[in-house]
Amino acid sequence: MADLFSTAPTAPLAEALRPKVLDDVIGQSHLIGPGRPLRLAFESGKPHSMILWGPPGVGKTTLARLTASAFNYEFIALSAVFSGVKDIRAAMEQAEQNLNMGKKTILFVDEIHRFNKSQQDALLPFVESGLVVLIGATTENPSFEVNSALLSRAQVYVLEALTDEELHQLFARARQQVLGDLQFDELAVDTMVGYADGDARRFLNLLEQADTAARAAGVSVIDAEFIQNALTLNARRFDKGGDNFYDQISALHKSVRGSNPDGALYWLCRMLDGGADPKYLSRRIVRMAWEDIGLADPRAMQIANDAATTFERLGSPEGELALAQAVIYLAVAAKSNAGYNAYNEARAFVRQDKSREVPVHLRNAPTKLMKELGYGHAYRYAHDEPGAYAAGETYLPDGIGEPGWYRPVPRGLESKIAEKLATLRQLDEVAKNKK
Repeated sequence: MADLFSTAPTAPLAEALRPKVLDDVIGQSHLIGPGRPLRLAFESGKPHSMILWGPPGVGKTTLARLTASAFNYEFIALSAVFSGVKDIRAAMEQAEQNLNMGKKTILFVDEIHRFNKSQQDALLPFVESGLVVLIGATTENPSFEVNSALLSRAQVYVLEALTDEELHQLFARARQQVLGDLQFDELAVDTMVGYADGDARRFLNLLEQADTAARAAGVSVIDAEFIQNALTLNARRFDKGGDNFYDQISALHKSVRGSNPDGALYWLCRMLDGGADPKYLSRRIVRMAWEDIGLADPRAMQIANDAATTFERLGSPEGELALAQAVIYLAVAAKSNAGYNAYNEARAFVRQDKSREVPVHLRNAPTKLMKELGYGHAYRYAHDEPGAYAAGETYLPDGIGEPGWYRPVPRGLESKIAEKLATLRQLDEVAKNKK
């Protein structure tokens, strides 16, 4: 029995089970399996600088520590959240002392994406000189968050969330090494695996909480109901400002564009479940309607706007039903990006073109002088023309032919629009031949 008066801290389960050798690592087989890049790096006998990119709780810190252990290097750890240039200098001084004593150093920078440019630049000369081997850990895309000079001197390894099977392996190890005779039914383990969401540290923390709660309650067998009642089960892994966020909004948008209502619903619910702001989602849904459906089905814009208004009026969770039905409608609606493309082409043309004068017949003529100058002269009022169309009239500045930016697709309402535009072009040709 532990000494009740002991002041020694007890290591968390995640720390107690941290692998001591590479073969004990669960997950990341694409990197550390036989013949895989990190395995080969370990076997080479010479460590190199690297960036470990992946979600929380997948082994970034563990791999950094194992690298130092495998090569018998000193290990200096910095957290970019709490460290600055002063801490970097202190770490480099320690690395110099290590070198003088015949020991090389691995510098581990956790959350390296939190370092600003000047802090990252401060690392560069020491990495270049070989004073330290840098291992950076990040949950953000290093292409955007790590400066190019530092990135060019490090190999990027992408780590993946643990699979359900791998989390079950982790449970078996914990039960064998730590949990003793405490029993878990299968559904209880599955529940914790689901809420861990591929994060080994989160899974072990949940397991530790369950163990503590069970022993306090005198429970010897833990079931799913006990897990639900005794633990605080937070939302799934979700970073509202990082790659995971933008990857999921991209998946939602592409599911709508791809006319897959189930996929659209899945990603919408994933984001809502993860804590995404429904108001942000409602704005993106309106954007999808204009970008990918457009005039093929104008009702889509109305439904998207109505859903956004409904959410503002009802709030969460009731208003989320409106967003869900909006993405279903958008997914099954006829698709067209003709208006989106036409706008982009017109903007690009205007941006690079010179400033052209408005043709005289299109100018407004509110004064006598303007009328005398010919403003509005020979303008043909469309409503007075046959079919309310002034065949052959021009509406662009002189020197610009008909660019044809708007090209309706043969779907939904735009198929009718295409037919109408074809008829009007025929009338223009007839009028042109009469001149």
